[in-house]
Amino acid sequence: MLKEFKQFIARGNVIDLAVGVIIGVAFTAIVQSLVKNLINPLIGLFIGRIDLSNLTLKVGEANFRYGSFLNSIINFLIISFIVFLIVKAVNKFTKKGEETPAAPTETDYLKEIRDLLKEKEA
Repeated sequence: MLKEFKQFIARGNVIDLAVGVIIGVAFTAIVQSLVKNLINPLIGLFIGRIDLSNLTLKVGEANFRYGSFLNSIINFLIISFIVFLIVKAVNKFTKKGEETPAAPTETDYLKEIRDLLKEKEA
């Protein structure tokens, strides 16, 4: 069982996934800081508050913290857009390297046989 676990961990996909998760966590911290320290104050200029996370709606005894929800939406949109740009760039680079000729079709084989038969007759 330990040997199988070692083989599983040594696979490239698992290591790539681990690196991706670590980078994702670090990137999320950067985006959260961006939203908290730059974007929220900018939005706060227009609505009169600097900290969106304190925006609440009180209905009876319940407090709805919609400001925190807005922060999460902003974080999600920024992260999604950056991931989109990264995937788009990766696809652009991988398409150039993967240009392979099309596989021969049955028609190509039949034409080749026809040409070979014509050469034998001549």
